[in-house]
Amino acid sequence: MSEIEPVDTRPTARPRPSRELRKSDRTRAEILDAALEFLWSRPFREMSVSTLMATTDHSRPAFYQYFEDVHELMETLLLDVEREILATTQPWFSGTGDPVAALRASLAELVRVGYERGPILRAVHDAAPTDARLDRSWNELLGRFDEAVAARIEADQRQGLIPPFDPRPVAFAFNRMDAAVLIHAFGRRPRARPEPVLAGIERIWISSLYPRVGSDTLLRNKDTRP
Repeated sequence: MSEIEPVDTRPTARPRPSRELRKSDRTRAEILDAALEFLWSRPFREMSVSTLMATTDHSRPAFYQYFEDVHELMETLLLDVEREILATTQPWFSGTGDPVAALRASLAELVRVGYERGPILRAVHDAAPTDARLDRSWNELLGRFDEAVAARIEADQRQGLIPPFDPRPVAFAFNRMDAAVLIHAFGRRPRARPEPVLAGIERIWISSLYPRVGSDTLLRNKDTRP
């Protein structure tokens, strides 16, 4: 059985009294929410501490209680997206139960996260070619998913559930396809409808990995999608 390795949690500050900690958590969350809202309409290159904090009820110095700079803020947002994907796509990565049904459930969660967090993916992807720090973060994230998907494919190949082929280039292609589709569909407003996006991604994954059961499963479940 193969699972994605959990992402390490960043070190936290020295514990504070619970009331202060709750207030701190709320302030940090408000800054992250403000950054997401900023990215719906403006690229990362236009984000500065001043412009971001002007959209909140907090002072500019409050930013530096939680983040070193806007790059650390973006890395935190990206890490949060990764953690949410890891937490919600475990049906397929756990390797238990019907693999096609599990894959469908995991892809549905991936699309949901993309629908809600698309601007973060777009901002990092768009900034990466000219920003070495975000380029490293983006490629490291994709690389971790490449390893996880390849390991899951290999495990099902050993059970005869997936045809024999080199899983690594396939995992690479799947993950870049997913990223590109999610960014295109959900990176800006107005967003595309998630159902057709899921149907397209699902068809490619299932027909590629489980060709003997994929077509029947897709047809059987066609009328049960939300």
